[in-house]
Amino acid sequence: MHLHAYLLIPLFLPGVSAQLNHYAQAAGLKFFGTAVDNGALGNAAYMAIARDADEFGSVTPANGQKWANTEASRGSFGFGMGDAVAAVAGERLMRCHTLVWHNQLPGWVNSIFSRSDMESVITTHITNVMNHYKGQCYSWDVVNEAVEDDGSFRQSPMFRAMGEDFIAHSFKVAASVDPAAKLYYNDFNIERYINDKIRAVRALVSRAQAAGARIDGIGMQDHARVGSAQSQKELTDTMEFFAEVVDELAYTEVDIRHTRLPVGDEEREQQARDYVEMVRACLAVEKCVGITVWDFADQYSWIPNEFPGEGEACLFDRNLQKKPAYHSVLSVLQSAAAERTAAPEITATATTLETVATADPAGK
Repeated sequence: MHLHAYLLIPLFLPGVSAQLNHYAQAAGLKFFGTAVDNGALGNAAYMAIARDADEFGSVTPANGQKWANTEASRGSFGFGMGDAVAAVAGERLMRCHTLVWHNQLPGWVNSIFSRSDMESVITTHITNVMNHYKGQCYSWDVVNEAVEDDGSFRQSPMFRAMGEDFIAHSFKVAASVDPAAKLYYNDFNIERYINDKIRAVRALVSRAQAAGARIDGIGMQDHARVGSAQSQKELTDTMEFFAEVVDELAYTEVDIRHTRLPVGDEEREQQARDYVEMVRACLAVEKCVGITVWDFADQYSWIPNEFPGEGEACLFDRNLQKKPAYHSVLSVLQSAAAERTAAPEITATATTLETVATADPAGK
């Protein structure tokens, strides 16, 4: 069980390198990780941080494993972009991302309308990509973002050709190719308090499982806005709702963006509080195994391109300096790790006292 209470006392020690993944694992998580994109690979200062296993215990290729970059032409596969980021992961965990998604999809997939043809295409794509990375991936985001915010199915080429069955089919193929990898359904806006989309995602996972698919986990992206992020209780309630149908949960693409720039100290402190709510929620839920930030440095964030005028969503700024959010997250992880370390001593002491009291009720 992860910890439910925290000693909110920073544990910074002189001369000690205090880093996120080190304390996340000490607190009971499997990893604190980051996405890395190919455009950052030539930045030596950035890469020194990205390669630090004490800072980040897992790596996710941000774009290199997506369909447009692995099978741009039907039946013709290339893995250069994904391999370059996989090399950064090294011996650390890698969250592999993503196999079946409506976006960053080569145009030829959109021209497929028949069920049998789409089934064959999905089978071929998953088989080739997963086989290439077999043994390297802790987990795969098998199906990504299949549901609209209102709970309806996204009208993707896959859904158009196969209906909902494309989800179970994709997971069945994935399980047959790499039985050791954890298989995730991944989506955005499903970390929020239980709503139509969240209920729809849980239902589709349950239906796919009933159809014989293995779905191990649900990935909650958590692309949030400063001041509008969910509270720990809301996040925890939603995870417990999902935990009834899967074995693992993870925050998979976390960034918390400012909606107005430039920002001041007050906005940065609010961002720190928002990050802390998410970290505390993960620590409080048994099945939450880890947290991945969707890049750690503002200069490589996807937010400014997608949402002009918004940004500064990461834990490090454009100069690779740690923000208040970083230090606040670290403090929570340190406190949780300290409490977890102290727990066996408390239990042992209580057991000893109970034994003494039983042996001599007078306490003599």
